[in-house]
Amino acid sequence: RGFYMGRTLQNTMINLGLQNACDEAVYQLGLDMEELEEIEEDAGLGNGGLGRLAACFLDSMATLGLAAYGYGIRYEYGIFNQKIRDGWQVEEADDWLRHGNPWEKARPEYMLPVHFYGRVEHSATGAKWVDTQVVLALPYDTPVPGYMNNTVNTMRLWSARAPNDFNLRDFNVGDYIQAVLDRNLAENISRVLYPNDNFFEGKELRLKQEYFVVAATLQDIIRRFKASKFGSTDSVRTVFDSFPDQVPARVALTPGLEGIFVDIEKLPWNKAWDITKRTFAYTNHTVLPEALERWPVDLVEKLLPRHLQIIYEINQRHLDHIASLFPNDVDRLRRMSLIEEGGTKRINMAHLCIVGSHAVNGVAKIHSEIVKTQVFEDFAALEPEKFQNKTNGITPRRWLLLCNPGLAELIAEKIGEDYVRDLSQLTKLHEFVDDDLFIREVAKVKQENKVKFALYLEKEYKVKINPSSMFDVHVKRIHEYKRQLMNCLHIITMYNRIRRDPAKVFVPRTVIIGGKAAPGYHMAKMIIKLINAVAHVVNNDPVVGSKLKVIFLENYRVSLAEKVIPATDLSEQISTAGTEASGTGNMKFMLNGALTIGTMDGANVEMAEEAGEENLFIFGMRVEDVTELDREGYNAQKYYDQLPELKKAVDQIKSGFFSPKDPDLFKDVVNMLFHHDRFKVFADYEAYVKCQEKVSELYLVSTSLGMRPGTCDRATTAHPRERVWWGGSWLFCCRRSLLESWSRSQRGTRGFKSGHSIPPLSLQNSKAWTKMVIRNIAAAGKFSSDRTIKEYARDIWHVEPSDLKIPPPNEPRDAVEDKTPNGTAA
Repeated sequence: RGFYMGRTLQNTMINLGLQNACDEAVYQLGLDMEELEEIEEDAGLGNGGLGRLAACFLDSMATLGLAAYGYGIRYEYGIFNQKIRDGWQVEEADDWLRHGNPWEKARPEYMLPVHFYGRVEHSATGAKWVDTQVVLALPYDTPVPGYMNNTVNTMRLWSARAPNDFNLRDFNVGDYIQAVLDRNLAENISRVLYPNDNFFEGKELRLKQEYFVVAATLQDIIRRFKASKFGSTDSVRTVFDSFPDQVPARVALTPGLEGIFVDIEKLPWNKAWDITKRTFAYTNHTVLPEALERWPVDLVEKLLPRHLQIIYEINQRHLDHIASLFPNDVDRLRRMSLIEEGGTKRINMAHLCIVGSHAVNGVAKIHSEIVKTQVFEDFAALEPEKFQNKTNGITPRRWLLLCNPGLAELIAEKIGEDYVRDLSQLTKLHEFVDDDLFIREVAKVKQENKVKFALYLEKEYKVKINPSSMFDVHVKRIHEYKRQLMNCLHIITMYNRIRRDPAKVFVPRTVIIGGKAAPGYHMAKMIIKLINAVAHVVNNDPVVGSKLKVIFLENYRVSLAEKVIPATDLSEQISTAGTEASGTGNMKFMLNGALTIGTMDGANVEMAEEAGEENLFIFGMRVEDVTELDREGYNAQKYYDQLPELKKAVDQIKSGFFSPKDPDLFKDVVNMLFHHDRFKVFADYEAYVKCQEKVSELYLVSTSLGMRPGTCDRATTAHPRERVWWGGSWLFCCRRSLLESWSRSQRGTRGFKSGHSIPPLSLQNSKAWTKMVIRNIAAAGKFSSDRTIKEYARDIWHVEPSDLKIPPPNEPRDAVEDKTPNGTAA
């Protein structure tokens, strides 16, 4: 899915240790570094969490001293820019190269040919792919600096170029103009990123893109391997035995490499297959069936005829092996075949990846278990040793140092700066969970981040946000399985409760939802429209006032994530159990001091293990409950009939309360919820609402909202005063016992109903939320992408990370004594 790199300037300054020097130099020139940083376009060359994961992995590999390349496509247009017009998503092209890209360097000397179409000739010397259409792959290199180690790796992105003789035959018959125009057909390959996350789009152009990057990358890898091993890149009978050890690859490019070894390098099939399998590992990132690739055989035969022959040969040998182990088990052969025969014949690419790799892994413990026991059960039973888990991670450089410098500095003051390279050191923060000063400092940093983000929202969205309200944030790709709809139902429920009893104590919330929907995903786009329609009603209701605000963040992207995540109080990770492979947004929020409300899904399970389930707000069905409900048959009507608040919310959507000009606008959404909801929103609604009540309860008694120094006209002026939001207005009082006695004395006044139970605001209670935050941050160490990459390196790629620091360019290499990681001379 490409590399979702975001902006590069600040990240590079941080990793090179130059940020303060650059800030000062720019200031001396009369400029503002933050303003300069805002000018840079996001490099949005990937989709959602998976595209960002690839970018985090590049940062970690460089930081760990692993010599690695990241290969991808240099899309001329990245992930689309999202505009919200009248509540609807509208897509605009992401012309990110309009002003050039200062970080890349074209490398025409390494340009390579990629072949398509044509036919296969067989002779005594082997198969030959002839009469092909050639497209040239031009590499652009972008440096990837490690953190403070003077190591720089390379991200190499391929751009499609037509050769000079492209369609020359048209020129020969006089249509020179058309011949030149047709060059676009070749160059369209790297024109635009397919904006689908967790959905397979079986288009010819998409297959062309996939093969384009595979063919160019494999040729480049083999060229570099030969040059490093033999000082030559000639196509001679090379001994490739060490190839898997020197160039382990994470993406299964099996038929391409097998074809190169057999057809070009002339290796025997078995030898080529052995090297191919030892080279490749397969990482599965989704269990959703619609996301797994199944390419029509006819399309592959047309575009890549030789590769189809190789796939058939791989499949035949694979099925012969299965048949020898399980004689007469025809159903098993059907289930495990690389070719699906029902209806249109298709190639099951996941099966091809498993068969052609030496290791298969999921990306969170629960996901890897589902991969083994459900999705690829037959394959795991056959080769259980092949299946592993590698829980995803995030780079702490971008997702703490860069986006939350206040918190990063606070942590460094307590435990030193080494945690940036070894995030497991965050466990030392457990010592400060009861430290009053540290608790106050953590709360202060969060409040400053919230004020800054509230100002951003006011500037961009012309909406005034109470920075002391709870920032309840749900940002990720819009998809039914991520259940933004359940969040929307909760918003409507909160709205109805405020309307029903305006005088009741209500914790003010700012609910922030953001994310892009794939342009062809009708239901996701309807969900965006619904959220915006609900926001319009809620935000303009005078009865609600500032107790509840709903914001849909337009054009959610990496640079916007860097703003909203540090300001978040509550992180929504509410996918149906068993559907989110891992999630990485959940990790970013945890590291930045947000508490998680979530299901036991993906990496949430391990976050609860690390921090203790009592330090997250866990609700809803577990995987086994979902399985049981599927077995019984999910009946949405039952929940609708039994839960009055759910019924009211759904009825409002259905009746046009949120779309008075078009009462039937959301009929497709309502119909889906009742009859086609694979992700069981109604089944988890009650548990979700109750869990949200616990969140409000803790937030109400815990946070010192809007704390500011000052004096108080009551009893003593020794303490700063607090301002607390009660019953729709700000109330001021001194802290500690005075605040507690005030809360007791105020019952029955200021809009409270007489006798209404208000939790006493003791100092003990006022710390509870922030203490939970600190426990979460202290437990976030496992979720560094450095740890993930170390596990890949040792368990799958069989290479060791290095903590050697290369001397800077201005120092001679021999001036620094080389040391191995354990401190002995190399």
